Amino acid sequence: MKSITRALALAGAGALTLAACGSAPEETSGGGSDAGGGAASDYKACMVSDAGGWDDKSFNESSYNGLLNAEKNLGIQKQTAESTTVSNFEPNINNMVTEGCDLIITVGYLLAPATGKAAQANPDTDFAIVDSTAQDADGNPIELENVKPLEFDTAQAAFLAGYLAAGTTETGKVATYGGVNIPTVTIFMDGFVDGVAHYNETHGTEVEALGWNKESQEGSFTGDFEDQTKGKAVSDEFYSAGADIVMPVAGPVGAGTLASAKEGEDRKVIWVDADGYETNASDPEAQATILTSVMKEMTTGVEDVIGAAAEGEYDATPYVGTLENGGVGLAPFHDFEDEVPAELSGEIETLTQEIIDGTVVVESEASPAGA
Repeated sequence: MKSITRALALAGAGALTLAACGSAPEETSGGGSDAGGGAASDYKACMVSDAGGWDDKSFNESSYNGLLNAEKNLGIQKQTAESTTVSNFEPNINNMVTEGCDLIITVGYLLAPATGKAAQANPDTDFAIVDSTAQDADGNPIELENVKPLEFDTAQAAFLAGYLAAGTTETGKVATYGGVNIPTVTIFMDGFVDGVAHYNETHGTEVEALGWNKESQEGSFTGDFEDQTKGKAVSDEFYSAGADIVMPVAGPVGAGTLASAKEGEDRKVIWVDADGYETNASDPEAQATILTSVMKEMTTGVEDVIGAAAEGEYDATPYVGTLENGGVGLAPFHDFEDEVPAELSGEIETLTQEIIDGTVVVESEASPAGA
């Protein structure tokens, strides 16, 4: 099955080793004969990860793939630094400034204060940040001429995932949880529970969504994006409570949900950020539990921002990914293609267009401005 939302997105919407903290970043590469046919370039794009690291099968990895694509297709140079703790953020960014990067891309909401500080101190260096705007030391959003936010209204795609979950659950219970209670996590949870509620309203059902109360903004969180045992523990509790579909919004912690799902019959997982079926290709047993994924097209967004900047067209205007421009969407159903009723698939396609048209309004306090 083709990605539901991609099929409905506007044409042309797509136009848009590792170093530990304190150590020198990865050696520069790029501009060689393997640069995908692109002309060699002196332009240097650099990236600093969140604490989940590059191999998180989620937002760090997706962003990093955009940098790799730019290196291959555009012939740019690249340099990276992998963070393992919050204390790594500032020194890793400063290392990139010292290394003479033309564009420094930081990945994740938690890097916003460090990004804002570095950008203010280095006005001649261009920055971009995935999943946030720059922030001051107190965590207040700030607009800077040298920081381009790449944000995603994932509530829209998560709404579709909640509707899908409510339409396929066999127990009448589904669940979601987060890693840390921050807007880029709760935006998924808001959309998911609203999608379940919309299905109930449409079909007169009473599917229960565990793990998140949108009104009170309270729910289940593991407290970090690293400890997979916590993800398994909270997922074990959800499955034991009768939920048969769980959506972790927790980066690498979500691997604990996959581990839990593999231990029981008829347990399913909805992944987030990237297509979890593809990123877990080395684990067919895990793949067999993934119903779909709520995707942020970070790979394309990062590559496009680098490409524009390398051509001298950098600007700080925020990019906001939506269903309309193809920046967010649902992944294919993969192994569950034949198990999702055609009628339900049709409803989701219609619902996608209704969200794009504004007939159905998806709201979250965490949605980026301009969504």
